[in-house]
Amino acid sequence: MRIAIIGAGGVGGYFGARLAAAGDEVTFVARGRHLAAIREKGLTVRSPLGDLRVPSEAVVPTVSDLEAPDLVMVAVKLWDTGDVARQLAPLAESGAAVVSFQNGVQKDAELRRHLPAGSVLGGVGYISAFIEEPGVVVHNGTLQRLVFGEYDRKESPRARHFLDRCLAAGVDAEISGDIERTIWEKFVFLVGLSGTTSAVRQPIGVVRGNPGSRDLLRDVMHEVVAVGRAKGVDLDPGFADDRLAFCDTLPATMTSSMHNDLLRGNRLELGWLSGAVADLGADLRVATPRNRAIADILAPYALGDPATPGGTEVSAAGGASR
Repeated sequence: MRIAIIGAGGVGGYFGARLAAAGDEVTFVARGRHLAAIREKGLTVRSPLGDLRVPSEAVVPTVSDLEAPDLVMVAVKLWDTGDVARQLAPLAESGAAVVSFQNGVQKDAELRRHLPAGSVLGGVGYISAFIEEPGVVVHNGTLQRLVFGEYDRKESPRARHFLDRCLAAGVDAEISGDIERTIWEKFVFLVGLSGTTSAVRQPIGVVRGNPGSRDLLRDVMHEVVAVGRAKGVDLDPGFADDRLAFCDTLPATMTSSMHNDLLRGNRLELGWLSGAVADLGADLRVATPRNRAIADILAPYALGDPATPGGTEVSAAGGASR
């Protein structure tokens, strides 16, 4: 399969390298110091499941350098989605499928604003991975999973083909029969993890181990469930408790990409996570006081640490811990 990866960071770098190692024709779009390092030495992925190296010729600086991919994986930070979608329009109009493995529940609506609606598949990724230094991606733990599917809930040939390639690459993958609900289910957990680890500035073990911050974690996730249900998503009313129990199974040191970005002084995806929950709740008349508080607490850091303008971000086309 000819696959383009937009963003060679934690998500795109890891899964793209796995697919390339399995024989697929994978091309990465990267920029900045990360691009320069990959062009010089290739992309190195360090993982407990086996290290990988992608050759330098597999990376290009712009979407316009891509040659007719069958499928495009979008793995950039959320604020880049609209710009990337506009650049992808010619490829999508020529038949390329586009699947986003970004955070959030608004990403695909943004893609469809610029691309043929039928070109967009829904997707979620589960992995903790990040750019350790330009040209090097580190995978934490062994969790590495992709779930994707068509919004019409039918199993299409393109989804099946991509699933086959993922499985051949050793990627834990699955086609979802209700990808919108799948995206929201991840969103419940993601908002809880990102919001609380960032506000408390500690990993999940500390958050879940203190009665007050544990209640905060549950309440944040419960508000996401309430907003999703108000939007018509088929979420179980008790799903927040299910996710809280799941949080108890996670390594105590696990944290979120937003917490990592906060510590590094980088721009935050806050407006697409707790901020989005608060805004959607206001539109739907659903109370979201916990998410609003987190959004307000972290607001001064949304564009990066105000004490270090610009932060230390390796590349806006880089990756994240997901």
